[in-house]
Amino acid sequence: MPLKTLKTDAATKLTLEWILHVQRIKLTLEKTRCVGCQICTLVCPKSAVTTTKQPRGTDGKARKVSIDVDLAKCNFCGLCDLICPYGAIKVTTNGKHQLSVVEKESFPELIRDIHVDTGKMSFEQVEHKKLCPLDLIHVTAQTSEGTTIENVECLTRDGRDELTVKIDIEKEHCPCCGVCEVKLPGIMHVRKILNGKITVHQDNCPAGCKDCLDVCPITETLYVSDQDGKVHVNELYCTYCGACKLACPIEEALELKRTHVCHTPVHSGAWNKALERLTSTIEMSKELKTKGSFKTREAVKKAFRLEENA
Repeated sequence: MPLKTLKTDAATKLTLEWILHVQRIKLTLEKTRCVGCQICTLVCPKSAVTTTKQPRGTDGKARKVSIDVDLAKCNFCGLCDLICPYGAIKVTTNGKHQLSVVEKESFPELIRDIHVDTGKMSFEQVEHKKLCPLDLIHVTAQTSEGTTIENVECLTRDGRDELTVKIDIEKEHCPCCGVCEVKLPGIMHVRKILNGKITVHQDNCPAGCKDCLDVCPITETLYVSDQDGKVHVNELYCTYCGACKLACPIEEALELKRTHVCHTPVHSGAWNKALERLTSTIEMSKELKTKGSFKTREAVKKAFRLEENA
């Protein structure tokens, strides 16, 4: 048991701490990174993470739900840290980000599969463009001597010939929505972390309501049609985080199903339970069946190797 526990709820950060004899374990939730989705609440084995709907802002727009963590229930396992698509939660021990559930392969890490080919990039492609809805992409230029120029847009055409465009991405916070891939075709290559299906049932969607648009972190995902005045979805960019579902005032208006999670290999029932809450039972059985087939193949290969070496 900890010698002392601390909880600090500031405007931009929520911090929980366990102070032990030789360890200081800390959970930090960056509120500016948190999009108010439901992913961490679904995987928490102790039901320590909760959401609270917020009143509308002074502009009349819906606001994302607030996330809270119960210090009495949280055991600092780090599952919320590992599963957050936006990298808003971090659990550290004595300042180091190392989680035993990862080392023991009892819970996976999300795979952020992002590749950049700047060799095909021109300055015209990055000028006056918002490449990332979350401002996680930073474009700079480098001279042949290695000097970095931060403000690419201020460069004159005459000064560009000897420069190389460089892209830096805050990968740990990237939900892999794919907006950058569409804006920079052939240069950005992104594989989604979460796959699924989101459906707006138009008969139940209230005309004029834009609550889901107000809270959606990827602004290109939802839009209001000029024809019927209702919300429609561009699933090309959806991260299936569920922030829209939590904001929707009509339960039957918005349906969200997650079908696949892109993650590192894992060997534990803890992930199976989390997967069941994240996805449908059918999709979970598909992953488990695939995993079982993989284990069978590996066992057969191992048996053949033993025979060959006998």
